Amino acid sequence: MTDFLQSFAVTESNSKGRRFKEPRHAYRSAFERDRDRIIHTSAFRRLEGKTQVFMPQTNDHYRTRLTHSIEVAQIGRTIAGALAVNEALTEAVCLAHDLGHSPFGHSGEAALNELMENYGGFEHNVQTIRIVDLLERPYPDFVGLNLMYETRLALAKHKTTFDSPQKQDFPEKNCSLEGQIADIADRIAYNCHDLEDGLRAKLLNFEMIMKIQLCGQAAERCEADKISESLIKNTRIAKTIIDMLVGDCIETSRGAIACEHVENLRQVLETSDNFIALSDDAETGLIQLEEFLWDNMYEHKEIKAVSSQAAGWLKKVFEKFRSKPDLMPAYYQSLTKEFGLERTVCDYIAGMTDWYCLETIK
Repeated sequence: MTDFLQSFAVTESNSKGRRFKEPRHAYRSAFERDRDRIIHTSAFRRLEGKTQVFMPQTNDHYRTRLTHSIEVAQIGRTIAGALAVNEALTEAVCLAHDLGHSPFGHSGEAALNELMENYGGFEHNVQTIRIVDLLERPYPDFVGLNLMYETRLALAKHKTTFDSPQKQDFPEKNCSLEGQIADIADRIAYNCHDLEDGLRAKLLNFEMIMKIQLCGQAAERCEADKISESLIKNTRIAKTIIDMLVGDCIETSRGAIACEHVENLRQVLETSDNFIALSDDAETGLIQLEEFLWDNMYEHKEIKAVSSQAAGWLKKVFEKFRSKPDLMPAYYQSLTKEFGLERTVCDYIAGMTDWYCLETIK
């Protein structure tokens, strides 16, 4: 953690703390403990087998939800350190932000939401909170991970192009700057790394991406015309875009914080608009990249071919365990009294890796 923290950063002294009181640790801060608790969950380990864009095991080099989360954390720490806010909290939120994702990415989420239409629906940010508050139970004295309030608040209010926070039991208008950093780090990471994976998969090519403002600027900055190896060239362009956006975010956010005379955490939590943001030019460029990826990659027939099957797969698995709940592990069977059959089946399926989900159909 940064030695000096700004007055508007989250600290243990201005935090609302944990639901259940715990003694201080001898050499780790409360937010470092949050980060470590997240890393040691089974839900975090299972992200290795969950789709980011391409199904895991189709290629060893494509991102999974796990590698994506680690890359988000790296970007988040960089921004948090530069702005002198709580790096450990930022890292914890970045690592945990996708814990609630179902198998098969956003297609799987949509399918589960439809299956749960009459039982409260399914949304992965809500599921993340369920995981850290209710489903992970490694401690004998309380249910859940007992995370610090500000960690839970940031997860509940996580917001990007593909994430829309739902109303939950958090009265604040916004989350901390650390949570806002996690949001923008996620957005930078998935756009740039999906671009890189799309190029690797040959769904995109150099000529196509040169029509995108950010790609052209990055190619010029990293002198891509002097790089002969296409894989290295594509990687350098994606990494350079990250560097450009992170630098822009730091300077823009620093200016916004100064302009609004932000002096304490309360001001941050009571302001609906984010202080952590990109400049207008960078925001316009990132939106253009997002639209390009949507049209040329996420909607590509090869991606859609797998995505379109997700609904059928999940429906079969859902009906299987709904009709025969005794096929679920004993732990999940025990939860049916607490949460109801359908919600428990949903919790079980949402936690599965892609390949384990497919195995259960057999």
